Amino acid sequence: MDIEQARIYALSLPYATEDMPFGDDYVVFRIGGKIFMALPLDGLLATRLTIKLPPELGQELRERYDGVRPAWHWNKKHWNDIMLQHSDFTDNQIKQWITISYTTVRDKLPGTLRATLQ
Repeated sequence: MDIEQARIYALSLPYATEDMPFGDDYVVFRIGGKIFMALPLDGLLATRLTIKLPPELGQELRERYDGVRPAWHWNKKHWNDIMLQHSDFTDNQIKQWITISYTTVRDKLPGTLRATLQ
């Protein structure tokens, strides 16, 4: 999977939006105004995505795969960098992790906002 495929998949999720609050070299994806994924667009960094996972799942994936690491410049308890070109996992696994990030963030939104997104 490459960053464009990750972008297309993230935007296929209901009510997902994208914007560039950190400048032209970083795009973030949101549900209800909260970030669930980020993609650096700058050179060597453009081979990874950053997603929010439940801490126990993030830790498990970091221990299992070299291509999953604590996210650089994000809260390392919750945020993880996924190296897109890593051979240890498939596109379907990456899609599953993006979906988990999306639902993790969506499920923490205030109830009234969640209700408008359903």
